[in-house]
Amino acid sequence: MIGQTRHHRQQERADRERWRDEMRRGAYTSFLAATRQLNAAWWKVADELAAQDSTPAEWHAALLKTHDAWAEFSTASSAVAVAGPRPAAIAAAEVHQAMREWDLIGVAWARAAIRGGDAHVGDHLARFDTAASAKRTPLITFQQAARDALQTEH
Repeated sequence: MIGQTRHHRQQERADRERWRDEMRRGAYTSFLAATRQLNAAWWKVADELAAQDSTPAEWHAALLKTHDAWAEFSTASSAVAVAGPRPAAIAAAEVHQAMREWDLIGVAWARAAIRGGDAHVGDHLARFDTAASAKRTPLITFQQAARDALQTEH
């Protein structure tokens, strides 16, 4: 009877760990996909702003697409915060912050361009590129934290 109870507890623990790992894997995958989608949406805005024949209406349309991508990214970020563990959640929060800073710079650039009808005002492009580069390290850190949490390197 004692052996049977111990086996049952071990099986419950293994089932719980499998469920947790599947939930984390889903959260991490969704987060990375949403990060890539937001990244693509912002580069589309930058491409539109850089295009010689694009118009403020096209800039505005591209900017609107970043709002949907941001909503998906934010939701996926929240899922990682819940899924954990703490190092992965912290790393995801750092990615979120870096993406937010990039987003704010991109919004300022796009809005200034739309308002003035000129995409080449101020230092927006340089700030946008700098913020784009700054998000790489937090993303790499998150990916490592996800691998550690899922023990995929062992």
